[in-house]
Amino acid sequence: MPRTLDPRLKRALAERVRYSREMGIYDLYRRPVTEAATVSVQELELQSRDEMIPKSKAAVAVADEDLFVVPKPEAGAADPAAALRLIREDLGDCTRCPLHKQGRKQIVFGVGNPRAELMFIGEAPGADEDQQGEPFVGRAGQLLNNMIKAMGIRREDVYIANIIKCRPPGNRTPEREECETCSPFLMRQIAAIKPKAIVALGALAAKTLLAINAPMSEFRGRWFDFRGTKLAVTYHPAFLLRDPRQKKETWKDLQMVMKELGLAIPVKGVE
Repeated sequence: MPRTLDPRLKRALAERVRYSREMGIYDLYRRPVTEAATVSVQELELQSRDEMIPKSKAAVAVADEDLFVVPKPEAGAADPAAALRLIREDLGDCTRCPLHKQGRKQIVFGVGNPRAELMFIGEAPGADEDQQGEPFVGRAGQLLNNMIKAMGIRREDVYIANIIKCRPPGNRTPEREECETCSPFLMRQIAAIKPKAIVALGALAAKTLLAINAPMSEFRGRWFDFRGTKLAVTYHPAFLLRDPRQKKETWKDLQMVMKELGLAIPVKGVE
């Protein structure tokens, strides 16, 4: 029989689910109940709003089953394009992290083919991207275009996005809180597109997607499994602008991706 919850506990749990949904987090899981995992109403209500329930106490999620079944808005979408539109609508004029108060002009959601077999994921928008509302349109974007062209495909054939969707002030590296707040929307984009392969551009994208803290030397030259999709890591185009010598290494990474996708490998590499 379903367990009856204290009304206060149920309200507190419902508030936690509502807050998670506002953050773009829809995947909540029920765990078996143990006596050691019991959490009081007071403990749950005292947890700060920006904390997740500790793993040792996650078994408190024993409320009525329908309380935790929170379908994503895009769940019933007929096709990937419609799903992406619904995810963008859910994101709204995002104010979930401090970046919306730090000079960003607009949200940079993502661009490309909703049915793309290949997806590129960078770090964060820069000044040009913030101005135009599209990822990778500045100097680094032009180099990425050349990389895509060298693979024998077009920019319009792939999908391009970033870990976070707002420009950090001064193009600084995104902070952990910003990545954790924004990345659930990226995960939903990936789930909607269902690419055959993902290329993470740079260490920060790789570390965020794979939850592995490692140097680029350990990321490159191999495939990782990302939720059932193959993921490769290569240098960010902005890094290649600073150190063009690494273009040859990047071409090796792209050839590995091309082989996986069944693309013909031309002799000429990235310029």
